[in-house]
Amino acid sequence: MLQLNLLSGKMAGARWEARRFPVRIGRAATSDLQLEEDGVWDQHLELDFNPAEGFVLATRPGALARVNGQPVQHAVLRNGDRLELGSAKIQFWLGDTRQRGLQIREWFVWTLVVATSLGQIALVYWLLR
Repeated sequence: MLQLNLLSGKMAGARWEARRFPVRIGRAATSDLQLEEDGVWDQHLELDFNPAEGFVLATRPGALARVNGQPVQHAVLRNGDRLELGSAKIQFWLGDTRQRGLQIREWFVWTLVVATSLGQIALVYWLLR
């Protein structure tokens, strides 16, 4: 899961999570993350996930964005990168993972350990008779 921490502007301190890709960021109402900051275009940039590269940022033609202070049109993002689009500052972050419950697997393993131990005890008893 992708997480964007908004560092400046009207929504400073907010955390936004993406659950599907591509993520469109801009001023327009159709944007997934809507920012009303100065310098942000209606459709400013898009974040997508490419299994071969990772998370990829691509700006719309003519839109300006910076990643860690460097101007980019296309960039592969890393955990903790700071994005600047217009006056908005955003930190790119990988969200917390959710672990599925392992109770059934754990129960199965312990049952297997107990059954194996009992089987070995029974075999030793049978061999000593």
